[in-house]
Amino acid sequence: MTIHYGVIGCGMMGREHLANIALMEDAVASVIYEPDPDMAAAAVAVAPQASLAGNVDALLAHDRLDCILIASPNHCHTDQLRMIANKVSLPVLVEKPLFTDPDDLAALTRFREDYQAPVWVAMEYRYMPPMQRFLDRVVAATGGIRMLSIVEHRYPFLEKIGNWNRFNANSGGTFVEKCCHFFDLMRLIIGSNPVRVMATGGQEVNHLDERYDGATPDIWDCGYVIVDFANGARAMLELSMFAEGSEFQEMVHAVGADGKIEVRIPGPARFWSGPEDRRPVPHIVESPRHPCAPVMTEVPVDAAILAAGDHNGSTYHQHLKFLDVVRGKGQVEVGLDDGIWAVRMGQAAQESARTGMAVTL
Repeated sequence: MTIHYGVIGCGMMGREHLANIALMEDAVASVIYEPDPDMAAAAVAVAPQASLAGNVDALLAHDRLDCILIASPNHCHTDQLRMIANKVSLPVLVEKPLFTDPDDLAALTRFREDYQAPVWVAMEYRYMPPMQRFLDRVVAATGGIRMLSIVEHRYPFLEKIGNWNRFNANSGGTFVEKCCHFFDLMRLIIGSNPVRVMATGGQEVNHLDERYDGATPDIWDCGYVIVDFANGARAMLELSMFAEGSEFQEMVHAVGADGKIEVRIPGPARFWSGPEDRRPVPHIVESPRHPCAPVMTEVPVDAAILAAGDHNGSTYHQHLKFLDVVRGKGQVEVGLDDGIWAVRMGQAAQESARTGMAVTL
């Protein structure tokens, strides 16, 4: 049976979703709502079989609709979830962050209690093949995680429609918009909830000379975050968004009494400027305490899947699991609680960096 998607929002991430849906058997984007004409035209170029809806209500009224994907700007997610709940009860895949305004938490809590269909929050970083290998091995390699470090050295924020991602009011701030992925990974890897967040961050290099309608961007481009967890483990995030020349974009290290395991993941293939035969390959390194003999294992990603987006194949693998849920054969792996926790941690980091004080959760 072919699964028909309705897609809300077709900017860069929405089109990545469309490209990955096109790779899957028995799935198709049937209807799209994208208010920007240029973005809508670009979306139809990726999904030529899809019809265009003039608004969310028209999309929800489409006669071929089995599930809904929300890939609109961050600050639209909560209202669009409420609009969906008022019209239909279909499985939803909603992009991160789940919300941006702390005042939306109460509305999302009510939505979670009332909405009967499955809701999956799109935390793509979980589903990168090298990250999946890391997750499979992390407990055995460490003997139980006591320390976790996540480093992202990457390119600046890309241009988005209306430059919405240049301002905290729209994005929720860098620690929410960009880093909710990593806070989700922290909870997943450590297997516990956070109790305290300490952070520092700022705007040091990027967007300083940009002006939009007379306003200067206030989005941060770097920072550190330390998180204490209820089970006693500790985690740290290091973010730099002016390090796009790095060989690896994400590096995650977990350490326990028995040893260490690392995963190293390059950035988007389209940004690689070196020789093709020198393009870095994602890999895992396991380092037992004794003997001192690290073992490196490459985890390459299928070329066709890699070419369909900027997230090392994770969007494709996430959709496969989501489709199992739509077909009634699988369980939601990243639910509303996960999405809420990731945003709350990001908001706590924003607050800690702003005030210079630790924030208790």
